[in-house]
Amino acid sequence: MLADKQDEGRKAVTLHRGLIIAAAVLAGGAWGPIFQPGAPGAPARVITAEDAVALSRGTFIEADVVFMQHMIVHHAQAVEMVELMATRAEHAQVKRLGERIAASQAAEMEQMRAWLLARGQALEDPHLEHGHHHGHQGHGHHGHHGHHGHGAAQETDPDHIALMPGMLTPAQMRAMAAAEGRAFDILFLEGMIEHHQGAIDMVYELIAAPGSGEDPELSDFLSHVVSDQSAEILRMQVLLTELDAA
Repeated sequence: MLADKQDEGRKAVTLHRGLIIAAAVLAGGAWGPIFQPGAPGAPARVITAEDAVALSRGTFIEADVVFMQHMIVHHAQAVEMVELMATRAEHAQVKRLGERIAASQAAEMEQMRAWLLARGQALEDPHLEHGHHHGHQGHGHHGHHGHHGHGAAQETDPDHIALMPGMLTPAQMRAMAAAEGRAFDILFLEGMIEHHQGAIDMVYELIAAPGSGEDPELSDFLSHVVSDQSAEILRMQVLLTELDAA
């Protein structure tokens, strides 16, 4: 089931990968004139490499922007989960995997921020609450949540805030922080598997939206998220099986 879904996702998110290669080759001047297709019945026109790059960066919609803003928050929780390992994890392979995940997620967060800034977009979705582990749930992207005033009493119970797919609840994070040794390793792996699958689900949700994922850089990023996190899920499942059998 997971493998089938991942295969479908890889096919979906690679639909526009040809644009990435084309943009790179054309911008590098490896080919001759660059033609932009005209409207139906109109001839194509020659454009510069700079124009081609600009056009490649202009094919994004609001859903793409919201996805990147939300995925930054999603990744931040994964990094926070790894930070708990320092004094709690026991299994050496779990520790090494956690370090790789943290490095990868941090690098992707910088990539997402750069993507948003290059397109003049805000780094945060104003519809999201400010605070730890806040996000959206389902397909709305813009669901209303309670807000925290600076220095004011919290209006929303933090244990009942809607989260993005796969994000751990405050209660789950507290349980992980309270665990040590093998118990922590198991909670970490179970939580990170859930977290990674949620990120993949967010990709599927995005590409289901008409007109989404057309931006070449975003298309490449989506493909990377699915392939990279799918591989890590399989690795974590193996480690979890080993710990359960110990």
